[in-house]
Amino acid sequence: MNLTTDSWIPVIGGDGRKYTVSLHELFADAHEIRDLSAQPHEKIALLRLLICITHAALDGPSNFDAWETCRPDIQPAVKSYLERWRASFELFGDGPRFLQLPGLKASNEDGGGNPATKLDLTLASGNNASLFDNSAGVVRAVEPGRLALTALAFQCFSPGGRIGVARWNDADTSGKGSSNHAPCTPSSMLHTFLHGCSLLETIHLNLLNKEEASELGLKGWGRPVWETPVKTAGDNAAVSNATGSYLGRLVPLSRAIRLDMDGRQMILANGLEYPLAPIFRESAATMVQRDDGTAVVGVSLGRSIWRQLSAITVKRRSKSDPISGPLALRNVGGDQGCTLWIGALATDKAKIEDVVEAAYDIPAGMFRDMGRKLYEEGVALAESWASAVNRSVMAYWVVRSKPTDGGSDVWTAFNNTPRADKERIRKIGEMSEPHFWTVIEQQVPVLIRLADKPEEAGDLKVSEWGKRTKEAAHAALDFACPRQTPRQIQAYAIALQQLFLPKPRDPNAPAKKIALTKKIS
Repeated sequence: MNLTTDSWIPVIGGDGRKYTVSLHELFADAHEIRDLSAQPHEKIALLRLLICITHAALDGPSNFDAWETCRPDIQPAVKSYLERWRASFELFGDGPRFLQLPGLKASNEDGGGNPATKLDLTLASGNNASLFDNSAGVVRAVEPGRLALTALAFQCFSPGGRIGVARWNDADTSGKGSSNHAPCTPSSMLHTFLHGCSLLETIHLNLLNKEEASELGLKGWGRPVWETPVKTAGDNAAVSNATGSYLGRLVPLSRAIRLDMDGRQMILANGLEYPLAPIFRESAATMVQRDDGTAVVGVSLGRSIWRQLSAITVKRRSKSDPISGPLALRNVGGDQGCTLWIGALATDKAKIEDVVEAAYDIPAGMFRDMGRKLYEEGVALAESWASAVNRSVMAYWVVRSKPTDGGSDVWTAFNNTPRADKERIRKIGEMSEPHFWTVIEQQVPVLIRLADKPEEAGDLKVSEWGKRTKEAAHAALDFACPRQTPRQIQAYAIALQQLFLPKPRDPNAPAKKIALTKKIS
């Protein structure tokens, strides 16, 4: 199978139809293809490959002026490039293989005999969860197109951990049975791409220029790994290009792989070691300043992506500035908005937890300091209401489960509650927050509109966003607190008092005492 001529990339056409294309077909029709149709981590890996091929075909763009005018050149340049490097995109055979190391053989350890399904991070194979896949014990054949896509995503996102040892040109693969994260995985990194009306526009929007990329890491621009193949572990120049340059890292070789043609088995071992942030910055990542230095912004399964947009929309001010959102934001003019697609693979050490994605229409005002500041304040307001819901629900359950004399207050009663009951009430309070976040997430466009023109927003607490957050908090409290018996009604009244204080409570502030009525028998 050759990836330049055989279909393997899932896309969505202009008419909404889903189908697969080869690399040649994708670039020939990129102006008509709407988007890629793949899971978030696979889409990220595909975008990195397409961007890498485009950069290599153009040998640039060299600077921002060249970027502005290069879009018409992409399709003819890539067509010639893929014809020239066709042999490097074979999936099987005795010659060069796409993203597979030459001279790789199984050793006496676990380098061979791995099921090919292990490349698919969504299947129950290896350490992956079996929630949506119950065929972990069955050796399954993977069709070649799917094998190519999962191998590409695996090279980008494979989490670190224990791994087999294989023989590579008569020497053991590195790591002695352990591996580090692939370049796209650390900190459950959020990857952000500008999204256009067509795939051609998306690719163009996310191209960096050589001046911008020269500051990313150790080796500057570099070359794709298929142009400078790594033949042995001692091939220092090729290894340095693959692990330290912009183009070399876009399509990594983090794992040593050799696929069987039947699609059932493979050799799998540790591949090249990739320096991670802050030594090398991934172009689609967002970097922030924390107490211990610069850090990558990652996804949290308990925190929706929209709550981090104020960090993601920071444009890089200079080449030496380590703090910003994705570097391609500099392609967006000062008076322009854009659509951002954001995705991530959530991991806990070597365990894969979930994949996430989101898309947002970002107005020009969000790229300015005042707009981001208002957006941050809007997120903080929502977070304070979420904390108030948490505390109010806790108060409800304190009163409902343990009524006290009228002279006591709800938090004194809580502090006198047995430890096991305290933990139960705390968990109930935490469980009430997702309903609030589910409701308020539907209103995020309201906050984004306010951030576009912050000078017109006025007092945020009484703005449209302030009203929506208050309504969402009230709805979450109603959802969590039944009101069918006298005791439940009493508990709800006290919870409502806790919720609608003059301003949403800081959860770390001293609790306001609210007296309880006498015990209801």
